[in-house]
Amino acid sequence: MAAKRLTAVEVMPGESNQHEFQGVSGLRRILGDEKITGCPTLFVWFGGEGEVFTERGSMTWYDARANDPDRSSEYHLYYTSNAVVDCATTGDLLVVAKQRDGSLLGVIAPGGSTMEGQLLWLFDVPVSVGRGLELECRDLSQSDETLGFVQRSILEEIGIEVEEVAASELDSLVEPFGLEFPTTAVLSRLARDSLRDVDPRDGPDEALLAWMEREEALFRRLEKRIVASRLEQGFFVDGEADVDGFVSFSLSVQNRRKSRVGYALENHLEEVFRCLGLSYSRGSYTEGRKKPDFLFPSAAAYADQSYPDSSLYMLGVKSTCKDRWRQVLSEAARINSKHLLTLEPAISEEQTSEMQSDNLQLVLPSNLHRSYKPEQQAWLMSLSEFVVEVSGLVD
Repeated sequence: MAAKRLTAVEVMPGESNQHEFQGVSGLRRILGDEKITGCPTLFVWFGGEGEVFTERGSMTWYDARANDPDRSSEYHLYYTSNAVVDCATTGDLLVVAKQRDGSLLGVIAPGGSTMEGQLLWLFDVPVSVGRGLELECRDLSQSDETLGFVQRSILEEIGIEVEEVAASELDSLVEPFGLEFPTTAVLSRLARDSLRDVDPRDGPDEALLAWMEREEALFRRLEKRIVASRLEQGFFVDGEADVDGFVSFSLSVQNRRKSRVGYALENHLEEVFRCLGLSYSRGSYTEGRKKPDFLFPSAAAYADQSYPDSSLYMLGVKSTCKDRWRQVLSEAARINSKHLLTLEPAISEEQTSEMQSDNLQLVLPSNLHRSYKPEQQAWLMSLSEFVVEVSGLVD
């Protein structure tokens, strides 16, 4: 893959209509020296928080001076006109990646956005790059790095399928469920029980991520069995293709993937708190039927007006924040400074600055802190640090 910042001449119609990405000679490491015409390309746009769409097109790689042996090579990357590039502007990040089947990905994210930060972190491009990033290349074809749950989630959002690992071990664990999904609580417990050497007392940050990764792997393995069985049955009504039935089934698969992650995260957090002997209440109501994820030391203490406000804590839980982090601000009126735990890496400076202004402290596993810019990292709180802060509370 290669990453670069887009210039006006590349994406602004008023500057140029050449439909070419400039300064890409380094792509020879990826695309080689031979001309490639009409290479199938999936263009992906990540706009505002959570805004994404794709369009298929093609790109052509060629040496503009191939017919002039007396001059040095000058390679160009031509792209077909498409809605994704039409959305881009000067300073946005472009990632060009060559997939194993030879096709290309062209991913664009606005400069300074959360998705830009996540792409830079995922592909190990320096987080602190300025607007002058010309071209940064990475050869990932020989990488033996084991991808974590969060990294795989970003890849899937881009549209890259991630290979499963340890399939035989996982199959033996999910086989008792047959072709039915268990409740999230049951699957969460199975994930923890299958990792006997993981103990939050040795490190709550590491334990939380290990449990989440194992549960995600178990879920995907079981999902593959269940979905494959349903696809084998086909989608027909009275001998005709049941398009509505297929679409409905597809949506149910996507919705289940999204909804269960949040519940799984809460389940594993609760086990961390239980193992460490913390006093807490989960899912209790506060004013106006608001329902914070966790209250410390308890819902009873929160309801007791004689209990000091300064000794009350609230922890919201969202696997990804997007713009939804503001929802937790109104969930416990007595608590002025609130905490929010997430697994989302590289949230933009604009968003974290807003959080600080609204007295919201972001909490996330320490392994994800390095995805943030240095000036943000000093403010972030790890799960271990949060546990220390609330560990002395008594009901």
